[in-house]
Amino acid sequence: MRFSFAVITACLLALPAHSEVTRIEWPDLIDESAQDYEDPFVELTGKQLSALRKLVRLRAQLEKGGPTPEQLNQIQVDIEATETTLAEEGVEADWLISQRWVVMERREKAGTAANVDIDGVTVSLGGFVIPAPPNEDGSQMAYIVPERGMCSHVPPPPPNQMVRLRLSDSWAPSTIYEPIVVTGQIRIDPTQKEMLVVDGPVLMNAAFTLEVDDVQTFGPIQTSEEAATNRERVLMGRIKATGGASRDDD
Repeated sequence: MRFSFAVITACLLALPAHSEVTRIEWPDLIDESAQDYEDPFVELTGKQLSALRKLVRLRAQLEKGGPTPEQLNQIQVDIEATETTLAEEGVEADWLISQRWVVMERREKAGTAANVDIDGVTVSLGGFVIPAPPNEDGSQMAYIVPERGMCSHVPPPPPNQMVRLRLSDSWAPSTIYEPIVVTGQIRIDPTQKEMLVVDGPVLMNAAFTLEVDDVQTFGPIQTSEEAATNRERVLMGRIKATGGASRDDD
C-alpha cells in the first residue's frame, strides 16, 4: 500500500502531546484570505481553453506578419473561425484574454500567501523529505513537501506548501521522500534555491523555513509498485522451487 500523507497524519496524532508544540497540517500553512478570488477560466472546458490559447497565438502571428499574403489570409480565416466557435458557446474571448494576467497574479498570490498566525510558532508537521545542499553558512538543509514525488516526477508544490528545513546535527535524511514528522520553530521566510532532484534542476521556492529540533521517522517504506515487484519475485521463486507448480496462499 502506498505510504500516504494520511498515514503520516495518523502517526503524528499518535505522538505524545506537548503543550508548547502546535500540531499542524499542510492546509494550516496557507493564508485562506488569499484563496477567495474570481477565476473566470475555471468554468471553461478544456476544448474552450485550447481555443483561447489558439486565438492568442493566431493574433500574435497576424500582428507579426508572414512571408506571403496567402498565409496571412489563412491566419485571418482561422482567427474568425475560432472567434465564431467561441462566441457560439457563449465565451467572451476578448474579455477573457484581457483578464489572463490579472488571474495569473491572483493565482500566484494564492500560492505564495503564508499564514501569519503560525509565524514563529513551534509546530509539528508531517510530510516527505527532499535532501538539499548545505546552506551558505554550512548548515545542513532539506525540504519537506506534502506528497511523495513532488519536485521530481510531478512539479513542485506552490511555495506555501513547501518548507525549507534547517537540520540539527543529530539527523540527516537516509533517502529522498523519506516520510517524517518534524518539530521546530517555523518562520515565514521566502527562499528560492535551484538544486538537482531526480529528473534534473528544480527551483525550490519555499515560503517557510523550519528550525528542526526533533524528527520522527518511520523506517523503510515500499511504494505499491515496489511491493508488486517483490511479490512477483516471491511467486517466481516458488515456481522454481516446485518445478512449475505454485499456489498463492496470501
